[in-house]
Amino acid sequence: MSKITTLRGLIQELRYAIPDSGLKDNLAFQYIVEQYRKYNTTDQQLCKAREEMDFIANSYLCYLRSSRLSRQIHDEFHGKGERSVQDTARMVGFKLPHDPK
Repeated sequence: MSKITTLRGLIQELRYAIPDSGLKDNLAFQYIVEQYRKYNTTDQQLCKAREEMDFIANSYLCYLRSSRLSRQIHDEFHGKGERSVQDTARMVGFKLPHDPK
């Protein structure tokens, strides 16, 4: 993943995680942008701290994205008591035949 793609992904996941507040006031957002500016090097320069920051940013992006998807899956399939046959069929992608009575 490129560095700018990782940064954009982190910002997008922060927006999903904190939908009500603006990102400009968020400490996590400010820290991430500060670190990206601190280690702003060109691709030709070798900087171990920059490589470490990229690794940590990719790991954090993976964590945020996986947490959000896990929460979505849990909300969708969490047991809500007894389900009807139609709900169960719809959940797994089937349609029941129409009963013309």
